[in-house]
Amino acid sequence: MALVNIHFLNLRNNYLFADIAKKVNAFRVMHPKADVISLGVGDVTQPLCPAVVEAMHKAVDEMATAEGFHGYGPEQGYEFLREAIVKNDYQPRGVRLSIDEIFVNDGAKSDTGNFQELLHWDDYIGVTDPVYPVYIDSNAMIGRCGTFRDGQWSNVRLLPTTAENGFVPELPKGRPVDVIYLCYPNNPTGTVIGKNELRRWVNYALKNDALILYDAAYQAYIQDADIPHSIYEIRGARKCAVEFRSFSKTAGFTGVRCGYTVVPREVSVSTFEGERISLNQLWLRRQSTKFNGTSYISQRAAEAVYSPEGKRQVQATIDYYMDNARRMLSALRGLGFECYGGENAPYIWMRTPDAPGPDGTMAPTPSWTFFEQLLYGAHVVCTPGAGFGPSGEGYVRFTAFGSHERTDEALRRITVWVRK
Repeated sequence: MALVNIHFLNLRNNYLFADIAKKVNAFRVMHPKADVISLGVGDVTQPLCPAVVEAMHKAVDEMATAEGFHGYGPEQGYEFLREAIVKNDYQPRGVRLSIDEIFVNDGAKSDTGNFQELLHWDDYIGVTDPVYPVYIDSNAMIGRCGTFRDGQWSNVRLLPTTAENGFVPELPKGRPVDVIYLCYPNNPTGTVIGKNELRRWVNYALKNDALILYDAAYQAYIQDADIPHSIYEIRGARKCAVEFRSFSKTAGFTGVRCGYTVVPREVSVSTFEGERISLNQLWLRRQSTKFNGTSYISQRAAEAVYSPEGKRQVQATIDYYMDNARRMLSALRGLGFECYGGENAPYIWMRTPDAPGPDGTMAPTPSWTFFEQLLYGAHVVCTPGAGFGPSGEGYVRFTAFGSHERTDEALRRITVWVRK
């Protein structure tokens, strides 16, 4: 008799964005003529830049010939892309990496979910709150999170990341955590972390022999020159951190699928007997067994991002989305909403307006309630903050990944709705 992995049964019923889609689809069934604008899911809308498209066409033409055909590629990625990553993403920031520390993948989401397979099942994990749901769900799938009671996993340390602490979580007190998930620029809050604050986390990890899993998927959107783009800009991070990056939001690859993970040779974890195990070698072994590599066409497309033309064109698209963010911040703050993010990331984190609760006291409107009010009142979709964790309640997330025209129209509708 085949038995189910019971840890899957402990997951919450639905993935956040599946819940959103279900509610939006129900609205569309009831209001078939409504023009719904989504500022919720963080998917890009602008087309691939010309340099990338040209590289993909060239790669397809190569694949159409016997001489240029590529079958299985190296699981770690082709050298031409890994060399471009080291040369363009890290060397200019004073970070020294070798290409055998770069692992090309089909998007950061896959690796952030899969990397935890290398770790002991009962490692104590710490995650910022609010948090990208994949970090917790992927650990829950193998039982690392423990049991879920009263809205909390027993083996997960939530690290509040709120307006009250400047969206920089405090170091854990008491029992040390073994694995730390950090995401900066942050999804969902759109906020960033400075070098001094990030250095405190690196020092904590070194002191407590902890591992940092650092999600830098949105680093290309950083505008402030003093904000680190990589955790490896911090001394000592090569010994305690793994970094995930993606071309999805940087270059519009959500439909192309390509990213990479950096696993320095120095980073290691321990056995019960005290033997140190290289995560670089362990991850290579895992990928060689369970991953056949990212497509040649996608990797040639990613390589083109680093060409002179590609850099200019990709930056123009990033500027386009950040212009949306500026428009959104201006409009929402002009309506009296308390907003964060949007200055170094394509996300706006907005506090919901106060409303009287059951006992008559004023409190932020529950995020799912505000989601439905906005959907039915303005035909605009946001993401409820409660879906990102307890500290997300009372907030919603907006994305700047729409077109200028649709973003402006959404803001116009919100303005009319608020002023009714």
